[in-house]
Amino acid sequence: MLKQSFPPIADKNSKILILGTMPGERSLQQQQYYGHKGNQFWKLIFTLFDKPISHDYDEKKLILLDKGLALWDVLQHCERTGSADSTIKNDIPNDFIAFYEKFPGIRHVFFSSGKARELYQKHVIKNENLTYYQLPSPSSANTWKTFEEKLTEWKKVLEYL
Repeated sequence: MLKQSFPPIADKNSKILILGTMPGERSLQQQQYYGHKGNQFWKLIFTLFDKPISHDYDEKKLILLDKGLALWDVLQHCERTGSADSTIKNDIPNDFIAFYEKFPGIRHVFFSSGKARELYQKHVIKNENLTYYQLPSPSSANTWKTFEEKLTEWKKVLEYL
């Protein structure tokens, strides 16, 4: 089934881009990034900035923008069964040339999964002006790391703000 990603959450103050692959089924239903309640993305973000977790999507987007973070997905379209990245096929990337032109303050790219990094490397020409980092997936399917272990690695984001 054909899936389509969301527009980026970004503004002129964005310094860091966090990239996923493609929204999962629950996120697509809710029209919200990381909408599955088991995904730890928002818990990681709010914990990084020592803020109480909010379930209000506008507040979630605001904390990203207030802290200089942008959020997007590598893929614009793909076919995928369910939410598993392992079933992605016929993948079409987002337009990163236009994105980086629109948001020139971005200097660091953090991949929220190995698959996001893999797809980016497959489709996007490496930009020598950017630095790239791999983070552990916040997905509930990533059970080989505890929340605390993920948080320790996600703290790398704070070094670049």
